[in-house]
Amino acid sequence: MKRDEKAKPVKRSTVSRGKSYEEIGEFWDTHDLADFAGRTRSTTFEVDIKKRRFLVVVDPGILREVRKRAVTRGLSSESLVNLWLKEKLAG
Repeated sequence: MKRDEKAKPVKRSTVSRGKSYEEIGEFWDTHDLADFAGRTRSTTFEVDIKKRRFLVVVDPGILREVRKRAVTRGLSSESLVNLWLKEKLAG
């Protein structure tokens, strides 16, 4: 979807009866598509992924230390690494 377009309302899913993407997602988290194969139809859609992730190789010993420090700060390892990188780049 282009940024200047307004989001279209979610059409009610005929299988899950969900009224929102969240409700539809929750349904499919606990159900198997194979059980509903006769009640589905093909469709097309576009995905606009805004957040990107990059994988970086980290020495196992460093990662263990990062995980320990993240736990003591109540953060995820990913959040702590991003925080440290921002600090390092700003300094």
